[in-house]
Amino acid sequence: HTTMALCFAIVGKTGPLYEACEIGNHHPKDENLISYSQFIIHSSLDMLEKNEFSTQNMYLKTIDKFNDMSISGWITAQGIRFLLLHDGRSDDAIKNFFSDVYELYVRLLMNPFYKYDSQVLSPAFDHRVRILARRYF
Repeated sequence: HTTMALCFAIVGKTGPLYEACEIGNHHPKDENLISYSQFIIHSSLDMLEKNEFSTQNMYLKTIDKFNDMSISGWITAQGIRFLLLHDGRSDDAIKNFFSDVYELYVRLLMNPFYKYDSQVLSPAFDHRVRILARRYF
């Protein structure tokens, strides 16, 4: 059974850096869930911060739940947080998605025109994240 990813966000030390909703190949029938997805993700930041010091892993698996949806987290060595709202069906797909997006993010950090911990406005980055989401979800 395929995992449905609803919304992905990158949150820096000063606030949201990037958000992409309705990613992947499968979308929920509940339009309200789509509109609340950004709020749901950001409300789980406290849970992510609680869990981040309990492990050395970047991938934190499921850190919070909302109804039948789960929020998974990934924390970079620099403290940048990746959050994904999904239906929780495939841990491997989620971990691989985070790993591949992290690789994209590291490449973005090497770009001399990108300022660390600032909003990600690159259409190419957004396009690549959405391609990865379609690959895994």
